[in-house]
Amino acid sequence: MSTDTRLEARSSSGLREVDEPAFSGLAERHRRELHVHCYRMLGSFEDAEDTVQETFLRAWRRRETFEGRSTFRAWLYRIATNACLDLLAKRRPEPATGGEVLWLQPYPDRLLDEPPAGDTDEPEAVAVARETIELAYLVAVQHLAPRPRAVLILRDVVGWAAKDVAELLGDSVNSVNSALQRARAGMREHLPAERQDWTGGEEDAGTRELVRRYTDASVATDVDGLAALLREDVRFSMPPTPGLYVGRDTVVNGWVEHGFEGMKPQRAVLTAVNRQPAVAFYLWRKQEGAYLPMAIDVLRVTGGVISEITTFHAERFPRLGLPERLPADGTE
Repeated sequence: MSTDTRLEARSSSGLREVDEPAFSGLAERHRRELHVHCYRMLGSFEDAEDTVQETFLRAWRRRETFEGRSTFRAWLYRIATNACLDLLAKRRPEPATGGEVLWLQPYPDRLLDEPPAGDTDEPEAVAVARETIELAYLVAVQHLAPRPRAVLILRDVVGWAAKDVAELLGDSVNSVNSALQRARAGMREHLPAERQDWTGGEEDAGTRELVRRYTDASVATDVDGLAALLREDVRFSMPPTPGLYVGRDTVVNGWVEHGFEGMKPQRAVLTAVNRQPAVAFYLWRKQEGAYLPMAIDVLRVTGGVISEITTFHAERFPRLGLPERLPADGTE
């Protein structure tokens, strides 16, 4: 019998009698999936972290409200969703004029690989988890109003029934179904048209080779070599810095204007972020006698070329588990 099943058999008074260490142990089993849920809702790794802590605090304070009519996991999801909605009601940021989400933060695959408490081994569940954690999906979600956003994620990602979502939001089933239709329409408006054709993943040899070539050209500051790997309508952004660049010439010219060719020597570390290939770049700093973090590029690959690059600043490196410095390699 699972822990959640045993908890379902408890009365509200029984759960109230659980001491704080035991309660924390039960809740901690669900931390990662709740964090990913809040991350989808908010688009920010750090805001999601704070919201999960708020979720656990609320759950402990309101433990007598758990009546065993749902699983402990579902009860936590309800609390987490409401915590996200409360945060968005206080300070809901709006996408920039160009549509970029300036508060967007990356999510390391090493944390996504942590096994969840629930049963998510079915292939369909794994596929949904992958496609709904990619950056383009996260950006599209952030364009939705908070309640339709919650409906979309709970229905299409978490897999809740409409009546359960309606109960959480205090709405009717018809209202939830209507909100879901509006949210799906909004997602189609903001998602890339070729989303079904995305490629990537460790099993994709073509993607691995493309990332290798991109890495080599970047370290060599080979502008022409990089341009050859980009789709004609490639998109480039660098949250939280404003500015969305669209088109190969626009992107490449922007790099040149910002002194890309003078950024050497460099070294690179391959990694994975949001189930997408990523490359962390380090720049030689003579005073430090080491290569220090510069930026991390997260790539979206479509049809064998790079269709989008999202660059994050060096302060993201610790959260992504990347080295804080790389030693000299004799080429400086």
